[in-house]
Order: sequence, then structure tokens, then C-alpha cells
Amino acid sequence: MIIFLWTCLFIVTYTFVGYGLVLYVLIKIKRSFSKPKNFLADAALPSVTLLVAAWNEETIIVDKIKNTLQLDYPKELLQIIFITDGSTDHTPDLISPYKEVILMHNNDRHGKMAAIKRAMPSVDGEIIVFSDANTFLNREALRELVKHYQDKKVGAVAGEKRILVNEHADASSAGEGFYWKYESRLKKWDYELYSNVGAAGELFSIRTSLYEPIESDTIIDDHMIAMRIAEKGYLIAYEPAAYASETASENTGEELKRKIRIAAGGIQSILRLKIAANPFRYPVLTFQYLSHRVLRWTITPFLLVMALLTNIWIVYNHGAPFYTVLLTAQCIFYVLAILGFLMERKSIRIKPLFIPYYFCMMNYAVAAGIVRYINKSQSAAWERSLRK
Repeated sequence: MIIFLWTCLFIVTYTFVGYGLVLYVLIKIKRSFSKPKNFLADAALPSVTLLVAAWNEETIIVDKIKNTLQLDYPKELLQIIFITDGSTDHTPDLISPYKEVILMHNNDRHGKMAAIKRAMPSVDGEIIVFSDANTFLNREALRELVKHYQDKKVGAVAGEKRILVNEHADASSAGEGFYWKYESRLKKWDYELYSNVGAAGELFSIRTSLYEPIESDTIIDDHMIAMRIAEKGYLIAYEPAAYASETASENTGEELKRKIRIAAGGIQSILRLKIAANPFRYPVLTFQYLSHRVLRWTITPFLLVMALLTNIWIVYNHGAPFYTVLLTAQCIFYVLAILGFLMERKSIRIKPLFIPYYFCMMNYAVAAGIVRYINKSQSAAWERSLRK
């Protein structure tokens, strides 16, 4: 039981902290043997199609269009397509006056992936940039993304997701903001070592020639589109200077709903990405994929529970002082998480409690997402989370 306990703790620690430390050491070693990537400032710019799938976004769609039209990219090289399939509000009507935007709309709603498939025959750009309707891009985003395509090995480029958090943020906002800052650091190191292992739909791009349709029931389409390109042997670059900003989820309930959907999609993608998990094809990619994605989306939440229960069993049967201290530390962490939950319900914001609370919520979401996927109760149709 002692060996089992330490195995659980090792995997959990490696998943959330250890992998980052390993990455840091590996890129330090790599830097001593290789030169940093350099891009030609006067390289010819590729044509770009910016593709936005929007569903019932009437409250924000005009701001999104204005943000898009302000992007620093030659107009003759930029095609803008908004797809509003299934929208029942005024989203299509608000887009139609903007002649710079190609509007695609029908009344049927079959999910984001189906909408993207429908739009693909109209795409003219050498590069497709995907962005969500509720996120805003920095002015230089497109130029920062496309410079990576000077490297013929790069098949996709992911931008950075930034969560806007104010000083009065609640646990969902502060936790989500902290999580994405940490994720951005890992993604930067992933690419510096070899390749990113996925992309967030807020902002990512691909070579149009490498696009292949993915299953219509795909839950996290952005991740699958990028990883299918990685499975062809291309790299997924990461560019933090191209970023998409959005507000945090309105509350923990909305954030939990979003996390459960992502977790269900994570399990689905693991079952479908056979090449990425095969160490004999692309060993470094597999190492990164298993460490950064698979462990988080599969066994880690259950190992947290098993570590606690095993620790209780050891203390009850042996009473070893060291394991008593270890159990106490675990209990304190979960008590802090519970206090964070209770404080948020009372709108009392104590920042030191945000991280343990968000950590526990995130792992609960993974377990719930697995159950939802097994029960086939997760729709591929996008469910918009309310934002602040």
C-alpha cells in the first residue's frame, strides 16, 4: 500500500508540477546546443482566411467584427468569414451590414464542426485562422501567427489565451486566470522543446492544405484539428505575442460546465488520436502528449482520491508519524478547497483559497466529463458559457 500511495502521489505531482520542471531542464539543455528561431522580417505574407463560428452572439458580435476589422494585415490578403448556423437571435442581421465580412447562415444547428466543414469550400487563404466570437485579438495577432509558417515543418500555430481578471475577481475568475498563465508557460516550453500538443479555439491557425475534416461529433474540434496535423509529422507552433482576450466565466457553475465539456472531449480525443499516443512514430510528441494531456484527462483525478484513501488506511493500520503528517497535509489542502467553495458562495473573496478550490473543481470536472462521455450525454454542439 505504501508503494501504491507513492505511485499515486508521484503521478499527480508529475502531471501538475513535475512535467513543467522536466520541460524547463530539457529546454535549458537544448538551448546550449541549438540557436533560437529567427524569422525574416521582409518575408512575403501568405493570404489568410479568418474563420469565426458564432451562435447567438448578438450581445458581442458587433464588437468582434470591429476588432477583426482593426487587425494589422493587408486587406487584399485577408478574407473574413462568419458562420452563424442555427442562430435564433439577431446575430446574422448584425453581421450582414459589414460588406468586408462573408456571412454564412442557415437555420439548422449541427454544431461548430459541421459549420466549419460547410465553410471550407469558400476558404481562399493559404492559412486559416480560427477564432471564437467572444474573444478579441491584439492588432498584430495575424502577423505574429503567420511568421511561423516560414518554417516548412510548421503545420499549425496556436496563439495565447488571456483571461481578463480584475482585483475583485472571484475564485472562478482568479483560478481560471492563474491556470491559463501556467498553461501558456507550458505551451511555450512545449514548442521550444519540439511541438505544442493541441490548440485552443480562441485563436489558432493551420495551413489550409493540411486541413482534413474530422468527425462531426467531435466535442473539442480545435484540439482535434491541430493534433491531426501533428499526427502527419508537422509541428504545432506557439506564439504568445498573438493573443485572444476574454473575460472569465461568470461564476464557478459556468466554468464547471465548460470544464466538464472539455474533459468529455478530452477522453474522446484520446480514444481517436492513436498516432499521437504511439511512441514509435513521433517519440517526443508522444512524451509531450501523454505528460501534458493524457494524464490530466484520464487517471489523475482518481489517483487524488486513491492517494487520500490509501494514506488513511496506512495511518489507521500502522500509525506511522510521517504518514500522519502527510495525511494531515492532504486534509488541510482539501479543507482549504472546501473553505474556498463556501467563501465564494457567500461572495467573500480570500485569494489564497482560490487555487486549491479551482484545482479540486478542475479535477472533479475531469471525472464528471469521463462519466458524461461514457453515458453518451455530451453533445458536440457548442454550449456557450456565460461570461462576466
